Amino acid sequence: MKADEFKEHLEKDIIPFWNKLKDMEHGGFYGYADGDGIPKPDAVKGVILNNRILWFYSTAYRVLKKPELLEMADHAYRFFAENCFDSRYGGVYWSVNYDGTPCEDMKHTYNQAFAIYALSAYYGASGRKEALSFAYMLYRMIETKCRDEGGYLEAFNRDFSPTSNEKLSENGVMAERTMNTLLHILEAYSELYRVDGFSEVGDSIRSILRLFQEKIYNPEKQICEVFFDHEYQTLIDLESYGHDIETSWLIDRACEVLQDAEVQNEMKPVIDGLAEAVYRNAIDEECRAVNNEREGEKVDRQKIWWVQGEAVVGFYNAYRRNPQEKKYLQAAEDIWKFIREYLVDKKSGEWYETIPYHGAADVTAPLVHPWKCPYHNGRMCMEMMKRL
Repeated sequence: MKADEFKEHLEKDIIPFWNKLKDMEHGGFYGYADGDGIPKPDAVKGVILNNRILWFYSTAYRVLKKPELLEMADHAYRFFAENCFDSRYGGVYWSVNYDGTPCEDMKHTYNQAFAIYALSAYYGASGRKEALSFAYMLYRMIETKCRDEGGYLEAFNRDFSPTSNEKLSENGVMAERTMNTLLHILEAYSELYRVDGFSEVGDSIRSILRLFQEKIYNPEKQICEVFFDHEYQTLIDLESYGHDIETSWLIDRACEVLQDAEVQNEMKPVIDGLAEAVYRNAIDEECRAVNNEREGEKVDRQKIWWVQGEAVVGFYNAYRRNPQEKKYLQAAEDIWKFIREYLVDKKSGEWYETIPYHGAADVTAPLVHPWKCPYHNGRMCMEMMKRL
């Protein structure tokens, strides 16, 4: 693997594809594109999608230093500031219509976290204090309205009265707390702390890391439990391979921005344990890519696009932490080869979403929808450029 391979994929494939999704008439980016990459102009615009696009262009500008990337970030930011934020109750909506009017006005902690992540990156790229103020407004809102004495809560109506958590619950359970939401709060706070270094945010990061260590991580299995009731009792025997390898390197990133040797030492068993378990349990021996998940005794051998992107970064991160473990380097290389051969749509440059076990990618499946964005694959490229 070479840094130039990832740089070329980012510049020649991913960025040009997403540039075409820019909505010049209504602002922001189109919320849906079909299997040929053709956008649907009147599609609902997921706010998570918009936030991830804002993060993507902001970070790509910081990495590549091309002014046109900052212009795209500016475009995404204007749409966010004018349409996605609820001026009455605070927080960001779940989705807006194609013209920017509210669609689903519920508030989810996961979505608020991604707004912080995006705004922090945009501030780091643009220097606009307004974006940093937005980020802190959302940070304080999460800390006051979206948590209790035990940690973070999930789903709320527009006015922040509690509601059920369909948005982040899966596999037939209804979770009051999830590993996924906690992970992306950690990710968002790490980016905010990186760009501004406010000690209160650092304290919040330490608190979240303790939750991972004490409530989320299962040291016997070396996995993160996924769905919980209010008291952190796990609701299902589920091993999410993509989330575990992503958690491994994002916890390492949080420790890196904290620059706290004591915390880093405490989290070492979690960081290294997750990478080892995913390597041991998740790699498909037939193609060397990463399976999706295990529920009970059943392994889902679908190859999901974002899981592969996170696995490249996560395994390479594990190799850099443990240079004697060449298996992690080989895993990252094998998965990158799989991505290039099977996941990248040669026509558009974007990735297919899913490859079924013993099947080919569904070329008719949409390339863009509220959860399909340039966050995982774009981030993989930029993280690997930096590491290599």
